[in-house]
Amino acid sequence: MSKAVYPDQRLQVLLIEDDPMVREVNKMFVDKLNTFEVAATAENGEEGREMLEVYEPDLVLLDVYMAHEDGLQCLEKLRASAYDVDVIAVTAANDTNTVKKLLRFGVVDYVVKPFTFERLKQALDQYVERRQQLSDEKVTQKKIDDLIYESVRPDSAERINTLELPKGIQRKTLNQVVQYMNTLENALSAEEVGEAVGLARVTVRRYLSYLEAQGDVEMDMHYGQVGRPIQLYHLTKQGIRWLS
Repeated sequence: MSKAVYPDQRLQVLLIEDDPMVREVNKMFVDKLNTFEVAATAENGEEGREMLEVYEPDLVLLDVYMAHEDGLQCLEKLRASAYDVDVIAVTAANDTNTVKKLLRFGVVDYVVKPFTFERLKQALDQYVERRQQLSDEKVTQKKIDDLIYESVRPDSAERINTLELPKGIQRKTLNQVVQYMNTLENALSAEEVGEAVGLARVTVRRYLSYLEAQGDVEMDMHYGQVGRPIQLYHLTKQGIRWLS
């Protein structure tokens, strides 16, 4: 079981990369983030496995193309020995066969070179979030679903720019609704959301229904003592990806 990450703790990272310049750039990127620090570096898989025994890092950033022992060989040996460490592949290897093998060996993310700082930051931020979600003794089905399906959802910028909205749904209004709902701690009705953002209840309900169909909003029925049940909406983890 992974321990939770608290603000005053830094996750220890081992960089396994044979190119000195790339290794230094990766170290600089990691050290920019307050949640991580580079504990050690290695030039190949064999040296990396030795460093693992010494430093016991939380996370490995692993290249594939290396002499002496490449990333695939290194990871295969780690899994065969049941060594408990998380791995993010950071490599120029983008052929399908290599990607499949690394995924089967359990890499938690796959970053293809050349990459931007933002892409690596996204991988590391998501890693922290997964650790925190798995810090409890037990997890719900919803939390498991969030963990599994998070990796196959497009990032917010790509999604907003490429998604074709149906007639009657305006991107600006959609973001207005999502922005407000992201501030909420409790689910609200369409009428309550409408009053807060200055839109008619019927308009808000149309947008909420669209977001629900996309998996960005969940609707629960609230049954009171008398009268008709009230539909209450709250933003899902996926819905937060609209925010930019």
